Amino acid sequence: MASPLLDLPGAVAGDGIDAPVAAHYGSFNIEQRTLESGDGFVDLSHRDVVRIAGPDRLTWLHSLTTQDFTGLGPGVWTSALVLSPQGHVEHAFTGVNDGEAFTAHTEPGMGAGLVAWLDSMRFMMRVEVGLVDDLAVMWRPTKTDLVPRARMREYAEAAGPACGLWAHEALRIARGEPRLGLDTDHRTIPNEVGWIGSAVHLDKGCYRGQETVARVHTLGRPPRRLTLLHLDGSENRLPAAGSPLLHEGREVGFVGSSARHHELGPIALGLVKRNVPVDAPLEVDSMPVAQEVVVDPEVGLHVRPRLR
Repeated sequence: MASPLLDLPGAVAGDGIDAPVAAHYGSFNIEQRTLESGDGFVDLSHRDVVRIAGPDRLTWLHSLTTQDFTGLGPGVWTSALVLSPQGHVEHAFTGVNDGEAFTAHTEPGMGAGLVAWLDSMRFMMRVEVGLVDDLAVMWRPTKTDLVPRARMREYAEAAGPACGLWAHEALRIARGEPRLGLDTDHRTIPNEVGWIGSAVHLDKGCYRGQETVARVHTLGRPPRRLTLLHLDGSENRLPAAGSPLLHEGREVGFVGSSARHHELGPIALGLVKRNVPVDAPLEVDSMPVAQEVVVDPEVGLHVRPRLR
């Protein structure tokens, strides 16, 4: 549903899956600086919200996901993934436990699939899972808030100034933080995109897909790696998500999300084959591209055991 904050002065709606919220409120460069200074908020009310209630919720989530939920206290935010048996990322979510329920948000349009999968895994556990349509996600530089949709305008007045999604995305991309479905594909494993540590706990018990994650982390190298791309600023355009990345005329990966950063210029995230040199010039949509390392292609080798 369209955000009521699209009625704020200067609001310009986004596009694609981000169309329900404001892309900017007049100047995405000023809005980036506002967020970098620690002020303002971003309307992320188009993200799907999922609520998991019941006394078994934390032990149940612990058994199903990549994250350690044991002992998660009230008010503590955490991120987790659901993997396929082969270790490919199927769902990603971030949420908070309030003592009675774990409430999480995920990418627009992905909540129903997450709820359906979780519901299929309930068995005899004392949990209830469902989509929540009366809470909105609001992002601030210091925290994330879940706000009743009926109070979004009140929140905006107290937390302003409002900053658009373009500013939020530019800063996210510069930090090297991927979005599921934009910077990943159906073959992505957590090791490739920097989710080890932030969304994957390496010292917890078994979960679906753990074998792949552990093997790559301890013995091997990820088949692909996330990289920050610096685009040629001579072209007044950004590549479409999914555009092929080329090295010496050969396709070696794809571009995910892109944005115009107020200091770095046009940037994007790309997923490339591990064996592509980190300093190799690339090309996308006839534009030259330089790389900046996000995920080390040699990740995992520092814990490789000596074999006799």
